[in-house]
Amino acid sequence: MLIAALRTFIAVASVALYVLICGPIALAWTAITRDPRLMYFLGGAGVRMGLALAGVGVRILGREHLTPGAVYACNHSSNIEPPAVFIALRALFPRLRIVYKAELRKLPVLVWVFDAAGFVPLERANPEQSRPAIERAATALRAGNSFVIFPEGTRSRTGDLLPFKKGGFLMAIKAQAPVVPVAVSGGRDAMRKGSPLIWPVTVKVEFTPPVPTAGLTLDDRDALIERVRDAIGARL
Repeated sequence: MLIAALRTFIAVASVALYVLICGPIALAWTAITRDPRLMYFLGGAGVRMGLALAGVGVRILGREHLTPGAVYACNHSSNIEPPAVFIALRALFPRLRIVYKAELRKLPVLVWVFDAAGFVPLERANPEQSRPAIERAATALRAGNSFVIFPEGTRSRTGDLLPFKKGGFLMAIKAQAPVVPVAVSGGRDAMRKGSPLIWPVTVKVEFTPPVPTAGLTLDDRDALIERVRDAIGARL
């Protein structure tokens, strides 16, 4: 436990320092050139550094299912999954977006990065705010960008799939964009909910065949959610 605590401290402190140094540089460059590639390159490098320092490896399966202009729906049982999925999707940089909880806008520096990258915040308890955010995301999907969503909305304490929120599936249907189910295994072993420690494990990120939404309407959202949830559950 002492070694895990030390590695966790080094990883977290190093990433925080990296963000404070590289974040403003990437933002300034993006603001001047309107080119986000440097921001994604530095972001990916920071994530890889943090995972390496913590001893976390990422094994990627199903790369052939990577599809531009798709919604990637992932299960969520620990804080390790978002960075692991981000790295697994680096082939889509810089046209990768994330739908995230609006509470994360309190984070310094990172909130500016989120805005510059076109990430979309959703307030789960505020449907009035969510509707225009979903429309913005659907417009970005139609333009060929991809989105990552964690439809459970929060981390599962047991690792079992929680009920899925509808927002990410609504934007996929509105854009007629495919949904790629993503099963992430090992995240809970690396970092359990409520624990600050990161344990050295290998996280497996598996992309499964895309679920098409062409021809679907908003009335089909529950059937779409069930199909994607079943695909993820079958791989866990």
